[in-house]
Amino acid sequence: MLYIGIDLGTSAVKLLLMDGEGKIRNIVSREYPIYFPNPGWSEQKPEDWYEQTMLGIEELLKDADKSQVAGISFGGQMHGLVILDQDDQVIRPALLWNDGRTYEECDYLNNVIGKEKLSEYTANISFTGFTAPKILWVKNKEPENFARIARIMLPKDYIAYKLTGVHCTDVSDASGMLLFDVKNRRWSREMCEICGITEDQLATCYESYESVGCVLPEIADKLGIPHTVKVAAGAGDNAAAAVGTGTVGDGMCNISLGTSGTIFISSRNFGVDKYNALHSFAHADGSYHLMGCMLSAASCNKWWMDDIIGTGDYAAEQKAIEKLGENHVYFLPYLMGERSPHNNPNARGTFIGMTMDTTRADMTQAVLEGVAFALRDSFEVAKSLGIKIERTKICGGGAKSPLWKKMIANILNLKVDVIESEEGPSLGGAMLAAVACGEYANVEEAAAKIVKVVDTVEPDPELVAKYENRYARFKEIYPACKPLFEIIK
Repeated sequence: MLYIGIDLGTSAVKLLLMDGEGKIRNIVSREYPIYFPNPGWSEQKPEDWYEQTMLGIEELLKDADKSQVAGISFGGQMHGLVILDQDDQVIRPALLWNDGRTYEECDYLNNVIGKEKLSEYTANISFTGFTAPKILWVKNKEPENFARIARIMLPKDYIAYKLTGVHCTDVSDASGMLLFDVKNRRWSREMCEICGITEDQLATCYESYESVGCVLPEIADKLGIPHTVKVAAGAGDNAAAAVGTGTVGDGMCNISLGTSGTIFISSRNFGVDKYNALHSFAHADGSYHLMGCMLSAASCNKWWMDDIIGTGDYAAEQKAIEKLGENHVYFLPYLMGERSPHNNPNARGTFIGMTMDTTRADMTQAVLEGVAFALRDSFEVAKSLGIKIERTKICGGGAKSPLWKKMIANILNLKVDVIESEEGPSLGGAMLAAVACGEYANVEEAAAKIVKVVDTVEPDPELVAKYENRYARFKEIYPACKPLFEIIK
């Protein structure tokens, strides 16, 4: 049988076709625009997601035996607010995960409602990207739109709704809304009251690998697939990426170098970082995970290459980088503000340490290292909780760079396992669909049979020591700049 994994990303939707043995048959990607109406704002049109997803499925299946398609599932950008009226029409463009407009609402939630209460209700505190403060923003700034809300959705769940007619979500994606009681895997009545919404406006919540229903007959006919094709709830992009890299079960780690950057640690047991610097979410395998998320990762490199120095030849720029652990230039990768561990929407990208002999290669190296140093900030929080991690998987667009993988291995002092497929969320989505259809008994079995490690990047003790010194200096830059960020915001 064949399974479709849909990764609804920020810049594009990536679709993957996998057979029952885990072999990838085809991959398709289709882009859509992102809008920045004001500084710090970030929006997309859900209609664009659906249009490109449907065109992508048609392209994906062009040369396949469509009668063999059995299941569809998702990985999707998290936290985005999609609101529909009573006629199922989109009320306004979606507010995305990297949208920073809700600083007033976050201040209200964290300091008036209180972080302790939020953590008690949801296992997390408020970040500007989360969904609950976005709902409050609409309530406060667009009351006419708030009054029209009949359904509240996350991005991938809008696609599932269009395909099935079922108003659904999954536990991993719901965890990032600040409306979900993560420990007990259910909606928080207290948070609904705080946000002025009802549970009826929220979706039915499923485990990621559970079927929510079948594709609507008219959609199936349009795509030429059977009416029996099941749609599984899917997962937030990071949880789906973890499934796609085999980061399931207890004590496993995955680093994602996508538009955002994450360090993801799976756990069989529920746990909360007492400082709430890391997110505590439900995992797509039925258990839990801790996650540190930085808002700009591979997007920092894209910004630097495409918009600043004006080249598409990323490999050539990285080839000029020779001396690791000795760069005198540092870069804070906070182009969209920052989440973990600083929770500061006013933080900004910053170069420091340039001199007259600074080269273009030094600046490029600083960007790559800055992202790795920022990931280590979250890793240090995990270590402070007594979590011992010696190796990690890696995925995302940035994972295609051998140099960046080497930096990650030595800056975090971890063995970095490279897997056969770096497709992450789309592969994870296809695997969840296969579990929903009974191809595999559970997510861990699917991961054990499908995910294969093909290489390991080992840290070099000499380079680890050099980077230890560099990281000690990097750690001092943000606290020194923080007062300035409040002035120049």
